[in-house]
Amino acid sequence: MENQANSKNIILNYGLIYGGIIIFINLIIYALGMTFDTIGGVINMIALAVCIIGLPTLAIKKFKKENYGFLAWGQAIKIGVGIVALGALISILYTHIFTGVIEPDFYNQLNEFQTGKFLDAGLTEEQIEAQLAMQSKFQGTIIGDALGLLFYVFLGFVTSAIAGAIMKKTEEDQY
Repeated sequence: MENQANSKNIILNYGLIYGGIIIFINLIIYALGMTFDTIGGVINMIALAVCIIGLPTLAIKKFKKENYGFLAWGQAIKIGVGIVALGALISILYTHIFTGVIEPDFYNQLNEFQTGKFLDAGLTEEQIEAQLAMQSKFQGTIIGDALGLLFYVFLGFVTSAIAGAIMKKTEEDQY
């Protein structure tokens, strides 16, 4: 196809929207003091679901429209994974800024909060210490960031694979 639509602009625009939504929601949750609140967690999960499911689906649909109604499955994967990867990278960078500049005591507060939850659940001091020690190995580290990024990219792959399979239309399908 000679005049194929440009997926890079779509990936960039929707990836930036993804990152912006996550940062905006997290700042609102923080400003309202709901960082460790169940409602704040639910709001954050809804925002993530919208970003991981809704944005790639909308972007794939937009690409198909700009591409004269044609969409290959691989194009859908590229767009969806690209958006989620870019958005997740922005989110990871924001998290480092948040925990390093905005709220440098965040991980200590998180450990205190979780210690209370673990005590309420009936865990012993040794179990709690082991859990917190394991958790601290991934908090704010390259390994934790890489695992988080891989997880989100996997979710982006699943979303875009399903959306691409549903919306797929190639020139070969015309005959």
